[in-house]
Amino acid sequence: MIMSGKQHHYAARIRWTGNLGSGTSGYRDYSRDHEITMATKPDQMLAGSADKSFRGDPGRFNPEELLLAALSQCHLLSYLHACVLAGVRVVDYIDDATGTMVTEADGSGHFTEVVLKPQVVIADGSDLQAAEAAHQVAHRMCFIANSVNFPVRHQPRITVADPAV
Repeated sequence: MIMSGKQHHYAARIRWTGNLGSGTSGYRDYSRDHEITMATKPDQMLAGSADKSFRGDPGRFNPEELLLAALSQCHLLSYLHACVLAGVRVVDYIDDATGTMVTEADGSGHFTEVVLKPQVVIADGSDLQAAEAAHQVAHRMCFIANSVNFPVRHQPRITVADPAV
């Protein structure tokens, strides 16, 4: 029997790998490629199961983790686009997203929140305030975030790349 109010926590890392040399200098100047990893499944192809709590294989991706990853991926892709429009050159991006789900006594459940924690590096000379504002634009643009009925919060950390690098 599943206990009422039990929380389940998930963690995903989404890392953008699409910097083709000039970051987001233009709409066609970067790749949308990124990597999805879960701490419990390093270097694994996408193989699915239920969460271990629901008799699934803990070595496989579960729907809850994939929802978290989809929210993070969607924000990444929307953010890169928003930065292009704002003239901000992103050179690196990693998100260590977390999500919380609660199950009820009757077996139902729901996510209570997702927190995206993007660590963004922008090129020297890019506007830091514009990079920060692009997160709000990305949130409004994200199809997945606009489709869920729980809060998706953002805790971005933006740094400027060393010009010597």
